[in-house]
Amino acid sequence: MLIREPEINSDETLIITDKNFDTANVCIVTGAGTGIGRATAIAAAKNQLMTVGLDINEEEGRKTQKIARDNGGQMVFIKTDLCNDQDVQSSVQEASKLGQIKYLANIAGIQHINSVEDFPMEKYDLMQRLMLRAPFLLSKLVIPHMKKSSDQIGVIANMSSIHGHICTVNKPVYNITKFGLRALSQSVSAEGNGKIRSFTVSTGFVKTQLAEKQIKAQAEQRAISKEEVIKNVMMGKSRIKKMMTPMEVANMIIYGFSRHAGYLVGGDLLFDGGSVLTY
Repeated sequence: MLIREPEINSDETLIITDKNFDTANVCIVTGAGTGIGRATAIAAAKNQLMTVGLDINEEEGRKTQKIARDNGGQMVFIKTDLCNDQDVQSSVQEASKLGQIKYLANIAGIQHINSVEDFPMEKYDLMQRLMLRAPFLLSKLVIPHMKKSSDQIGVIANMSSIHGHICTVNKPVYNITKFGLRALSQSVSAEGNGKIRSFTVSTGFVKTQLAEKQIKAQAEQRAISKEEVIKNVMMGKSRIKKMMTPMEVANMIIYGFSRHAGYLVGGDLLFDGGSVLTY
């Protein structure tokens, strides 16, 4: 393994004092079983939110729940197939029983490396459904709950990427979905009148299983070594020559949820070591 996803260190969690960061308020996090989703669920729980983690991987989701609870947070895990509308609707309904839904973090995602001409359409359909349609459906379902809260405030975070700014070869559907999530955040914000707002987080490569799993495919597609993939492809454009940790990304989401980010309306938090904006 060339990339090892770090253990969650709760001491690295950003803790913010916010009147809405309270166990009476619910934060739904998708992809809560691993990586950025796991870190975000734990960070939300540590910030006193009633956290509801969604993932199809029940074993890993339960692990996240235990970590969150062991660190003094409140978290409930619900096994959810985000590609199944009935599952998604049921999960939101269950989450609403735990408190006032005010926050949603759409993080779940997968990767497939292939060119446009060779891309399997069944994989295209899966990625679109998981990474764009599910976030749209979840947004559609939670916004009415947010509007019913006492201050009518709600925030939706969408996990984009540098691939929501620039397109690299052999990642066409990943590129499309990440650009689409930026459009979703802007669309929600356009309709939210400053009360219901949404934002995206765009990072470079993060130390997760998702990054690790694509090294072999990248090496084969580009006819280079796995080490060269990390050095020249993943970190090549970044001025910071190390990958972010999942908790560093989670902290940006917590900030975006907080009272300090009231002007973050449809915006994007680009933390990529300069990959997009420096040459």
